[in-house]
Amino acid sequence: MSKDQLSELTQPQRDRLAFIELRVRFVGEIRRQDLVARFGIQSAAATRDLALYKELSPGNIDYNPKRKAYVLGPGFRPIFDFPPERVLSWLTQGFGDGEPMRLKAWVASESPSQLTHPDLDVLASVTRAIHQECALAADYYSISSGKSKREIVPLALIDNGLRWHVRAFDRKSQEFRDFVITRIKNPVVLKGQPVAVHEMSDQDIQWTRIVELELVPHPDQPRPEITEMDYDMCNGVLRMKLRAATAGYILRQWSVDCSPDHSLRGHEYRLWLKDHLALYGVKNAVLAPGYKEP
Repeated sequence: MSKDQLSELTQPQRDRLAFIELRVRFVGEIRRQDLVARFGIQSAAATRDLALYKELSPGNIDYNPKRKAYVLGPGFRPIFDFPPERVLSWLTQGFGDGEPMRLKAWVASESPSQLTHPDLDVLASVTRAIHQECALAADYYSISSGKSKREIVPLALIDNGLRWHVRAFDRKSQEFRDFVITRIKNPVVLKGQPVAVHEMSDQDIQWTRIVELELVPHPDQPRPEITEMDYDMCNGVLRMKLRAATAGYILRQWSVDCSPDHSLRGHEYRLWLKDHLALYGVKNAVLAPGYKEP
């Protein structure tokens, strides 16, 4: 489909077509009601949008009468060029699903971008597997063991501040692990293959466990009152509730001194974990700066 064909459509139409493409590519299906709920249009208008998308790019979507939904077609080729940041914002925060356009900013600003971004075709396979509760077969590249064939059951995406992981049950090791998405190659969603009870997210103790942490200004840093202002503390304490599966990533990202005697030095350590025993049993606590097993 040419850009001229898209440019002839109205902006609301292009936004709805972009939404259709995102839903099908990264979730695996779309229904008329999804368009109705997202854009507040009538069911007849949603039907016309789906027909228009199918006409503009034959092979991208097929109607599945059993599921009463439009599903990803075997010859899918994206119409819209979504940047990875936009896709990840939509997947994890629910906004940014309109037509990808470069717009003039209202105020000057600058924000750091991640060093790497996942391949969108790989990400799409991962997110479809999450939504459809399917297993995923892929080649995975590990620093310790190199390339290996894996079958995983993806559960959720995790952003550690530097790169994106997928939390998944690994059928090879028979345990829940985090996999770096940029190291996944040649993914195939294993549709129709049953997922066992022990592979489901509610069986992942590290994912379901919530740890409550109290962060305070680092005792060895000057002007604790300013740290309290920076982190919007209440009575000198910042209380957080984190999944055990993500705690180590977040504490490292925030440069929290997790040593029992606040022994880390450096201007980046503005915060100290008041009780390091709160991380007992958290597997990725080894990533937290200064943490030692009690």
